[in-house]
Amino acid sequence: MPVSNAISFYNGQAIDTKQVPVLDVGTFRSSVIDAAASGMRIAALFAAPLGNSRLRLFAVLADDSAGTLGVLSADVGERYPSVAVDCTQAHWFEREIAEQWSIVPEGHPWLKPVRFHPPYRGGRRQDEPITPSVMDFFKVAGEQVHEVAVGPVHAGIIEPGHFRFQCHGEQVLNLEISLGYQHRGVERASVGGPNKRTVHYVQTLAGDTTVGHTTAYCQLIESFSGRNVTPRAQVLRAIALELERLANHTGDLGALAGDVGYLPTSSFCGRIRGDFLNMTALICGNRFGRGLIVPGGVGFDVTDRHCESLAERIAQGLKDVTVAANLLWSTPSVLSRFEDTGRVPIQTCRELGLVGVPARASGVEMDCRFNFPTGMYRFAQVPVSTWNTGDVFGRAYVRWLEIQRSVAFIRDQLASMPDGPITTQAKPLSPNRFSVSLVEGWRGEICHVALTGPDGGLMHHKIVDPSFHNWMGLAMALRDQQISDFPLCNKSFNLSYCGHDL
Repeated sequence: MPVSNAISFYNGQAIDTKQVPVLDVGTFRSSVIDAAASGMRIAALFAAPLGNSRLRLFAVLADDSAGTLGVLSADVGERYPSVAVDCTQAHWFEREIAEQWSIVPEGHPWLKPVRFHPPYRGGRRQDEPITPSVMDFFKVAGEQVHEVAVGPVHAGIIEPGHFRFQCHGEQVLNLEISLGYQHRGVERASVGGPNKRTVHYVQTLAGDTTVGHTTAYCQLIESFSGRNVTPRAQVLRAIALELERLANHTGDLGALAGDVGYLPTSSFCGRIRGDFLNMTALICGNRFGRGLIVPGGVGFDVTDRHCESLAERIAQGLKDVTVAANLLWSTPSVLSRFEDTGRVPIQTCRELGLVGVPARASGVEMDCRFNFPTGMYRFAQVPVSTWNTGDVFGRAYVRWLEIQRSVAFIRDQLASMPDGPITTQAKPLSPNRFSVSLVEGWRGEICHVALTGPDGGLMHHKIVDPSFHNWMGLAMALRDQQISDFPLCNKSFNLSYCGHDL
């Protein structure tokens, strides 16, 4: 439903920055809270500098049922009344704003850094050292309550993150997650662009989601310039996005099998994941799709022989992953570990604003390909895959459902590949514009927001990886669980450290 005081627009549509309503902070706060209470989601909440030491809060609100976005803003000083007090979805966003801009959300229930870096203005000295996870963690007092600290260095070859458990025996009473070890300043590096490096920053900000993030970024640039993307390029982009989903979902099924010691599926999926990655390499020469998505289209074309080969490979890939997945669903020892483990109720998903596989596994019908379609998804819909258990099994099974639907989508696109060019002529970016680009990456909703300045360059670039929404969901999944189930729950979410830390 439309939000009072907000301007409504569509995914990938650029509007004049002057059209964005500027409210007083109190009205801004109540409008965001009311929108969330009515069923909308906070896709992004951030602060942007507007010169003269002014900062402006922006809230991007997603209406999944209507397929529209709303945006509103408010100028703020050093403090403002916390939105998170009455809207849990704003919790992590307000912590980020406080850290980046030294603005205090008064009354915030858990105000701590999320990336542990110096603020972009004021507050801590720029040369004062900051160490990730050096802070006061939440503690539970009581007889036989103990604390377990895990990370940031882990046993596997994975990225760094710190997990602090409060336990009573084996039961987890609370899990606090502390990240920030991978902070690189990608958003700040985009300011003043786009330039030759910008697209490379975007491609590598979460390397396993190269296609998803680069597509979202390119849609932003295209909205600012009015640059069209040809039908052939749209199809190739969508195929690449679904191949990225297939590779990662398959790898996750294998990793989940490995976490419960079920080696057949673990071994099979490790190899099949490589097969899907090689299909992307067949298109552009890179298994992760780097260099494929470019503003105005794609950087590589395919021949009829490529399409035939991809169709053959995708059919074999589905056959192989079907065998591997069905082994999971038919093995009682696997199901006994998956079912009722790490359950996240649908109400918790909505309150936290979870996205992607974890939300759909709890019964939330939300998928940008369906609710906010762009590109080829406007003409070829992908049904939303949901389950209703909200546990490890649900998150695994939703992946399996999406694998089948991604294969069907790719087959249809390969069979009807349109002719024509793969890119269009570059155009300058329009000045003083605001745009939001949503893409359903394999983890969930990717959100890129940008404002252009008077010269048409990027004045501000906000990136919200789906992991930013979902880390708190993992913490909730561990409530009242056995601590030995943490690796399994963690893998069922499979969130990005670097995508969160940017």
